[in-house]
Amino acid sequence: MVWRKSTLSTGDGGNCVEVANLGDLVAIRDSKNITGPALTFTNAQWRSFIGFLKTDT
Repeated sequence: MVWRKSTLSTGDGGNCVEVANLGDLVAIRDSKNITGPALTFTNAQWRSFIGFLKTDT
């Protein structure tokens, strides 16, 4: 599994989330706690969430 961090993240010590594609699911986790729990969403749920973020200004 490959975790990706946003290019807009501050990096060292920042409040970042990481995202991984799991085929039919998308996982997100806190980059400061990589052994902690991850939230998972279906691809449709993730697209809906990202679409909301892009349109809600």
